[in-house]
Amino acid sequence: MDKAVAAEVIHKSHETHIHKDPVGSKIGMWLFLLTELLLFGGMFIIYGVYRYMNSESFHNAAMELDVALGALNTIILLTSSLTAALSISALQKGNKPLSQILIVVTLLFAFGFLVNKFFEWSAKFHHGIFPGGEDLASRPNGEILFFGLYYVMTGIHGLHIIIGIVFFLFVLVQISKNKITATDYTKLENAGLYWHLVDIIWIFLFPLFYLMR
Repeated sequence: MDKAVAAEVIHKSHETHIHKDPVGSKIGMWLFLLTELLLFGGMFIIYGVYRYMNSESFHNAAMELDVALGALNTIILLTSSLTAALSISALQKGNKPLSQILIVVTLLFAFGFLVNKFFEWSAKFHHGIFPGGEDLASRPNGEILFFGLYYVMTGIHGLHIIIGIVFFLFVLVQISKNKITATDYTKLENAGLYWHLVDIIWIFLFPLFYLMR
């Protein structure tokens, strides 16, 4: 057999036998999500301890947060989790265009969340309510702790939103190239799992900062 032909046969054989382990991939994603839960779980415990020690100051500081914006972002994330789940279902049924549309809708909701958070943070910065700001520095230690935790925890959550956007953009490209299909959709499922985690974390952040007054 000609060497060039033999090399081509070997190359095609390697392409045909690409190793895929969807079960291992899902387990890896669940383990990653567990580390994320541990991270935020630790911050929730810190929040609880400081709130117990500074209940009145936390109450006063929470009154300055916009409940309407927080509730709107909650609705946005809950709806985006629905569209993410529906995109997986659509791809499983072989409806690639609908799956792509639903991913785009999920991305639009994600950007909407970030825009709302930008305006909320901007309003606080405008009034000097941020770490190192003159207004915040003149307040009781409890209020300084509250807003410190608020910026750190919602900021890290916002970073996870951005990572989720990148994840879904990657998946969207992979679907368009037929690398994620109705029979091989593990990456899309993992993106959906990650997004549900982002949603769950916000469901805890919203009442802790906005509703517990």
